[in-house]
Amino acid sequence: MEMMQTIRSAGALFLVPMALAMASFGTVAAQSAPEAALVKRLLAKGTCLACHAVDKKIVGPAYRDVAEKYQEGAKAVDRLAEKIQKGGSGVWGAVPMPPAAGISAAEAKILATWVRAGAPAN
Repeated sequence: MEMMQTIRSAGALFLVPMALAMASFGTVAAQSAPEAALVKRLLAKGTCLACHAVDKKIVGPAYRDVAEKYQEGAKAVDRLAEKIQKGGSGVWGAVPMPPAAGISAAEAKILATWVRAGAPAN
């Protein structure tokens, strides 16, 4: 039986298989205590797990695929943080990424740094 979790983001309603969300949280939980807890909280706060997982495409690309794409230059973290905060479209296909509601610039930079590092488990 598939369990579903309801997530509200940017006024839209998303249904997310609980197994996918829990798999991503489990990977984050393997990081060191303060970083893992912070990243896990930010991923949930921004409802990132509704569309992304660490190592597989859901609606949006896997975090590790994003890491490969955003390795160039010193401004890569800033560019990725801006995408997290403002959303975007056309980079990964036709489905647009909505802005991460409630994520500050500093929080977006923390998430961007984690993603750019390959969404490490430890």
